[in-house]
Parts: sequence; structure tokens; C-alpha cells
Amino acid sequence: MSRRSDAPPSLGRASTSWPFGVKRYLPRTLFGRAILIIITPVVLAQLVATWIFYDRHWDTMTRRLAFAVAGDIAVMVELLNQAPDEDAVRDILALAARATDLMMTVEPGAALPDPPPVSRGMLAETIAKAMREKVGAPFSVNTRMEDWYEIRVALPYGAGVLSVLSPEKRLFSPTTYIFILWMVGSALVLFAIAIIFMRNQIRPIRRLAAAADAFGKGRDVANFKPEGAVEVRQAAAAFLAMRERIQRQIAQRTEMLAGVSHDLRTPLTRMRLALDMLEPSPEVEELVADVGEMEVMIEAYLAFARGEGEEAVTPVDLDRLLREAAAAVRRQGAQVEYAEQPGLVLPLRPNAMRRCFINLLVNAHRHADAAWISVAVFPRYVDVLIDDDGPGVPARFRDDVFRPFLRLDPSRGSENGGGSGLGLTIARDAARSHGGDILLEDSPRGGLRALVRLPR
Repeated sequence: MSRRSDAPPSLGRASTSWPFGVKRYLPRTLFGRAILIIITPVVLAQLVATWIFYDRHWDTMTRRLAFAVAGDIAVMVELLNQAPDEDAVRDILALAARATDLMMTVEPGAALPDPPPVSRGMLAETIAKAMREKVGAPFSVNTRMEDWYEIRVALPYGAGVLSVLSPEKRLFSPTTYIFILWMVGSALVLFAIAIIFMRNQIRPIRRLAAAADAFGKGRDVANFKPEGAVEVRQAAAAFLAMRERIQRQIAQRTEMLAGVSHDLRTPLTRMRLALDMLEPSPEVEELVADVGEMEVMIEAYLAFARGEGEEAVTPVDLDRLLREAAAAVRRQGAQVEYAEQPGLVLPLRPNAMRRCFINLLVNAHRHADAAWISVAVFPRYVDVLIDDDGPGVPARFRDDVFRPFLRLDPSRGSENGGGSGLGLTIARDAARSHGGDILLEDSPRGGLRALVRLPR
């Protein structure tokens, strides 16, 4: 039995451990991580600067402004306490409006509730502290008025209540807003510059990754040249040198195999002609069979080694390709059913993939009564499923059967239908040259499923 499989290689992952599951929240792309590396220290520095500014600015500036207002109120209370009549009171209140920007009114006979209400908040507490130190009389603070702050002070000897309206500018500095706007604006400018810079640095890496992916899928990498930082240029130059070495080795192998093919076929042809001139006998028939087997084996070896390296990748109708492969195998007597999938175009080497599908179908025909072809389409790849109703392959052998020249049943040689042991190896080589792979699984039909995965 000549069935082969190759499970996709498991990709190793670094076992870097992050505390509290932080890794799941980190960006996955290099661009995102580079931006994070640049932005995080800046944000932390700005947060620390903002906290220090607020702490010092609020504690210093606001306290000074509040104590200045409380001092003005203390002076006015003392002057009002010494005023001899109502005319003097009016003059004092007018003087306060001109000199202090405080709007003061006296409410004779009024009284503050006990205890006097004081608004909550950092500013109200600062004003209250200043009033207790400068004035020393019962008072109330209301900071809920728009653009104004009201301070009510009980006058001595039950003379009433002094109502003071202070504008916001006397108690609050606009530098807080200016500082916040400056911090936010500078951060946004820095982020924009960082994003533009990092995008330009990441672009050459993305182009290099795209070129390597295209070359791995057997596609042409046109107009690619090293660019970007020195390290990226070194990686791009190494990729170009690797591509040249691989292409040179493929060309040398193809030239060598062409010569081997010519050198081997010539003596085999002479041997066959010599055998045809001999009298028929059992020994001659055995030699003729051996020569035929050698010709089949040489063709299989050359097909495996040569591959389809010189064939160009072109847009191919996958449905038409599968129909042609199924028809070719049906001509050999196989029973193949195909669920058509029209309109699916992939970048492929048509001859290589046709050989891949034919080899898989021929392999199914050797060991099963019927085969079924279906196609599953996904956003990034396409799966071609070839199922049969044969005996299948034990799971423990599926990692070995893609090895060249390996037969699970050694008694089955090419002379009795066992093949050369290269059919599935050639198929896998064709699939992998496109950046895909072939997997073997249990089929719902009862036999083996060959899954050909091709990138879109």
C-alpha cells in the first residue's frame, strides 16, 4: 500500500511568562509593540509630571488665592464693624467692589444656620481653612454657583450677615487648563510622529515578509530590493542571496537531471532493441519486464527530482483542474465522483498541481473501489478533499508514508501495481511548493482522506 501523509509541523512558541495574564492584552504586531514601547514611558512621565504639577500647583496657588480673598473679607468685616452709620457702610462696600473685585452686601438682622453649611470639595475646604485663620467668625461657603463663589460671614454683635460674591478668577488659576491642554496636545503630536516614523520603519519588514512568503509559495518576487534600517537591509540582502542560491541549485539540478535522463534512456533503448531481436523465451520476457520497470522507475525518479520549478505560477481555475485530473484517472478505470466548485481561481502551477491530484487519485484507485473529490473554501486557504472507501492507513504510519521510495507493503512493487513509492512524495512536493501541504485523515467514507491545503 503506497499511501503517504505529512502532518503540518508544530510551530515552537516561546515560553515567556507574563504576570497576571498581561500577555493576552499586548499587541500582536511589531508595529503595535514598537508604538507601545515608545508611548508607555512618555505616558508614565506625563502622568508623573501631571500629578506633581497638580499637587504643587493646587496646594500652593489655590491656597494663596483663597487666603488673599479671606484676608480681603477680614479687612472688610473689621471696617464694617467700625462704621459709624449706614452711609459709611455703603462707602466701604463700594470701596470693596472697586479695589477687591468682590461684590459685598450686608443683610441686617440675618443669621447663619447652626451649624453653617459648607460645600464639599477641595476648593471649599481650602476656602474654609483660610476663613477660619483670617476671619475667625462663623461663615458658610457655597461653590455651586456658576462662575461665582458665595461666602456668607456672620457680623459681630448680631449686626447681620455679610454676603460676599467672589468671581472665579479670584480663587482659581486658568494655568491648570493650559497645562492639561499642553500635555494632551504634546502627547498627540508625539503619538502622531511616532506612528508615522514606526510605520515607515515597519513597511520594509512587511515587504520582506511578503517577499519571503511569495517565494515560499513558488510565486515570482518582482521589484524587491533592500530598504529601511541597516538591520532590515541585511535581512533583505540575506533573503536575496538565499533566493539566488536556491534558484541556482534548482537550475543545476534540472540541467544535471536532463543529462542523466538522456544518458540512461540511451542504453535502455539499446537493451530493449537487443531484447526484441532475441528469440522469445521466459528469460527474455523477464529481462523485458525488468527493462520496462527500470524505465518506469527512472521516469518517476526524474519527475520527483525535477518537480515543476521552471513552470510559472498563473491564475488557474481550480474546478477545471480537478475535472481534468478526475477525467484522467477515470480513463484508467477508476470510479471518481467530484462535487464541482466553479469560479474558484488560485495562483498555481497547473501542471504540478494536476500531477499532485492525479497521483492522489491513482493512489486511491489502487487501494479502494471509489474516490470522491470535494472542495472547502475558507478566507485564507482552500482545502481539496479526496476521500476513498479503501482500508486506509493506520495513524502510526501517517508520519512516515510521505518518505521517498517507502512502501507500507514491500511485496507490492511496480510490476504488480504497487507503484514506485514516489507518487505521494511528488504530490506533497507540489503542494508544499505552493505554500500548502497534504494531510492524511480518516475519511467519513470509511477509508482514507487526503486533504490538500492551498493558500489563496
